[in-house]
Amino acid sequence: MPKFDKLQVWNKMEKAPVVPVFYNKDIETACKVVKACYDGGIRLFEFTNRGDFAHEVFQGVVKYAAKECPEMAVGVGSVVEPATAALYMQMGACFVVGPLFNEEVAKVCNRRGVPYIPGCGSVTEVGKAQESGCEICKLFPGDVLGPKMVKGLMAPMPWSKIMVTGGVAPEKENLESWFGSGAFAVGMGSKLFPKEAVASGKWEDISRLCAECLSFVPGR
Repeated sequence: MPKFDKLQVWNKMEKAPVVPVFYNKDIETACKVVKACYDGGIRLFEFTNRGDFAHEVFQGVVKYAAKECPEMAVGVGSVVEPATAALYMQMGACFVVGPLFNEEVAKVCNRRGVPYIPGCGSVTEVGKAQESGCEICKLFPGDVLGPKMVKGLMAPMPWSKIMVTGGVAPEKENLESWFGSGAFAVGMGSKLFPKEAVASGKWEDISRLCAECLSFVPGR
């Protein structure tokens, strides 16, 4: 069962609107990365559903975070069908993210009160996701659609809350462009986790990057 409910997850995202997106097949490495992000001020962490036995790694991460990162809400990403969503929610996923919108996933998540953040690439897809109870939609791929897409969407639909993933970098200009266009939050993958830092265990470098990213968010 998720440690945090839907309202708590949304509040965490609003206060710290940078969501790390990460996967590693080694449980110890994944846990170290989660702790590094937590020490940098991150409070939502998206573990992507990739690779064989990814759910077993996720289970280990959730148990670790419960003890060492008590305010961290751990969610799952790259979910495209309801069975996978149900599996991860059973293991404690506090939110579910997908690269696309699947109405059946929305139903499963709504039934358990777990936030579903679907990937949307058009205004119409965002609208359909909202009709299915998705309070926050993921604009994906962000590097293809760009900040102007967020700004253009927000004009006729100002109630929308958009999390951008893809094309997000731990740089002041990049983050200011997304948030300045109206993004509610951003998801960030490999650029937040330099290979050298992960390979050599320089967790403080990841913590520093996370803290810097949060400092670039307007209003913080």
